[in-house]
Amino acid sequence: MIVVTGAAGFIGSQLVHKLNREGFNAIVGVDEFNREDKNRNLEGAKLSARIERSEFFGWLELNHEEVEFIFHLGARTDTTEFDRKLLWRLNTDYTKEVWKRCVQYQLPLVYASSAATYGMGEHGYVDDENLPPKLKPLNPYGESKNAFDIWTLQQDKKPFFWAGLKFFNVYGPGEYHKGRMASVIWHAYNQIKASGRMKLFRSHHPDFKDGEQQRDFIYVEDVVKVCYWLMHHRQQSGLYNLGTGQARSFNDLARAVFTSLGKEPQIEYIDTPIDIRDKYQYFTEADMTKLRSIGYQAPFTSLEDGVREYVEKLED
Repeated sequence: MIVVTGAAGFIGSQLVHKLNREGFNAIVGVDEFNREDKNRNLEGAKLSARIERSEFFGWLELNHEEVEFIFHLGARTDTTEFDRKLLWRLNTDYTKEVWKRCVQYQLPLVYASSAATYGMGEHGYVDDENLPPKLKPLNPYGESKNAFDIWTLQQDKKPFFWAGLKFFNVYGPGEYHKGRMASVIWHAYNQIKASGRMKLFRSHHPDFKDGEQQRDFIYVEDVVKVCYWLMHHRQQSGLYNLGTGQARSFNDLARAVFTSLGKEPQIEYIDTPIDIRDKYQYFTEADMTKLRSIGYQAPFTSLEDGVREYVEKLED
């Protein structure tokens, strides 16, 4: 059996569907299955069991001998959440318990870290394992993820294989339930469909023109391909960036959505809200050298191709 936590969420559900397409049907989904909007992500998925998050460790104690791999993708991903106790309980402490079980039962583990750990990028965006103690995330979410990365690297006892994936800006099908936390592509699509226009944040940095702020946008299909590859490549454990390695501007993104909808770009620039202006990232770009060095050679989907495919699915 393969365990996927966060199975009804954005990346988790897409991984479940990927595993099904590859012929894996003995999949145990772990989540809180009390939201019908999220549960839609699992329509048509083949799961051998659905386990509530609060019951997972008891279930694992009884069934660990049948488990082959754990993908721990469940987390509170709201970057505007300031309840540190909540974030530490769900993101840091819960993940420590997953780790301890993987050590105890010798189960391989892939877990979700985040590029939010890098903060303003003062130390670059390199997945160097000496870096986490020096990082200064911009919000409690990033802090909770970085705290676990640091704890992981300090452990004497580790699963025989583990990988912490620092996801950059993931977009694609299955994110509709995330509200404000959904990708800019999702919000752009809905704005353009409703008004024919797209609003982007104005630049408040002298080195960047309006809309030329850059992010490393990665299509969710590429994310799950890497997860699937790591399930079969259980040799070099560690922290790994997961982006495309190429930063693209929000103007590029908006134009790609307009083009996919067959419309001329109509972009309006608005002030970045005061409450996030001093913590706004103007540039992120994953250094992908490390993942490439262990043998992952598949190309990453271009922003234009990923947006076109995503918009086609939204239009269906």
